[in-house]
Amino acid sequence: MKDLSKEEMQERIAQRVAQELPNQSLVNLGIGLPTKVVNYLPEGVTVTLQSENGFIGLGKLGDTVDPTIVNAGGQPVSINQDGAFFDSATSFGIIRGGHVDATVLGALQIDEKGNIANYLIPGKMVPGMGGAMDLLVGAKKVIVAMEHTNRGKWKILNQCSLPLTAVNVVDTIVTEMGVFSVTDEGIVVEEIHPDFTFEEVQAATEAKLINK
Repeated sequence: MKDLSKEEMQERIAQRVAQELPNQSLVNLGIGLPTKVVNYLPEGVTVTLQSENGFIGLGKLGDTVDPTIVNAGGQPVSINQDGAFFDSATSFGIIRGGHVDATVLGALQIDEKGNIANYLIPGKMVPGMGGAMDLLVGAKKVIVAMEHTNRGKWKILNQCSLPLTAVNVVDTIVTEMGVFSVTDEGIVVEEIHPDFTFEEVQAATEAKLINK
């Protein structure tokens, strides 16, 4: 098992998530780690990015020439030549109307039933749930991009202990350890990164994994 820095883990996860995005799809990237995915979109794959604060056609991070164009996390971003700006009502109409093919979000906890907790740790101040609840139930596919553990503590659980954002919605989990699908039978291992063994991944996971 290789020790990775936080930055290395996040870049690995973002790069792998980018491979999960279908060609000709409309995708929403959540704040934090998911925003890095834009810089790893594969050649030959057309993905249009939507930001819930009001635009379609998000470009790469770091390419911006106008600091007033920011994503939902407040980071300056670029917008592609064919991009469009609109108000929040239109933005959430796109999300709630089922027009987003995939959303990529972070998580504090996920469990084997596809429940997700990603907005609140009791006793800590948070700005609110934001658009996560809309994206989780409105997007056709939910991809969670997160570090596999939190300082060694399990994040993929038998049952979430934190307040839930949404129930039975997670389709795919991508961590630095691998790629996992949430099914009716449980969490299936689709891919394990060569740095890890199945036994190491299982030890870092409370939920019992199904090894294909």
